Formats: sequence, C-alpha cells, structure tokens
Amino acid sequence: MPLNIDSALGIMPEALRLREQRSEVLASNLANADTPNYKARDFNFKAALAQATAGSSGSGPLPLLTDNPRQLQPAGTLAGGVHLQYRVPDQPSLDGNTVDGQQEKASFAKNAVQYQAALTFLSGRIKGLMGAIKGD
Repeated sequence: MPLNIDSALGIMPEALRLREQRSEVLASNLANADTPNYKARDFNFKAALAQATAGSSGSGPLPLLTDNPRQLQPAGTLAGGVHLQYRVPDQPSLDGNTVDGQQEKASFAKNAVQYQAALTFLSGRIKGLMGAIKGD
C-alpha cells in the first residue's frame, strides 16, 4: 500500500505556513507602532486554516494564481488567499495609528508558542513515519 505523505502529515504543513504569515503581519504591526496613520492588520487563523484545508471545495473566493512568488497579490491578500483585516483599536491615537503595542506583543508571543507547538507535533509525526519505514 503506497504511503501518501500529505495525508500522513495532516494539516500541520498548512498550519505552519499560516503561523509564519501571521508572524510577519504581527511583526509589521510592531515595526510600525509609531508610524502615523498606520492601521494594524491581522487575519483570522481559524478561518484561514479552514479555507486552506478545504481545497477546491471551499465556497470562498479563489486565490490569485501566480507563477512567481515575487508577484504582487491583491491589496489585503497574502499568498494562499489569506485576507487581511484591520484591527479595531481599544484606544485610537491622535495620529491615526491603530497599533496597540501590548496587544501586538501578546499576539506575537502567543503565535510564536503555537508555531513551536505545531513544529514539535510535525517533527514527532515525521519521526514516527521514519520509524515505521525503518521498521523500528
């Protein structure tokens, strides 16, 4: 019986890719904490993972296909069709910046822990597959 690596790894590769993209978005928010009129952005991880794992059966909009990763995506869209949303600030600043440094740092730390957990889980799954292949 042939082994399908994609089904053996489950959704973990997609989860890692989305966690990486979320880290980039949150880091961008933190880097622009003092930029006037900068609007903090984020995306719903749960919805993005559901969309990524739904494949072609999803009812949402189709992502823009590109043949080069350096090609631009539509505004507000990351690679893979993830749609960015603006955060609603708890306390808007006078200069129009909506970044809340403490909230962004907490979200970044939580995302980093979840990324590490997914990476550990995926590593264990790969070690298990290697053990099965070797017959250990």
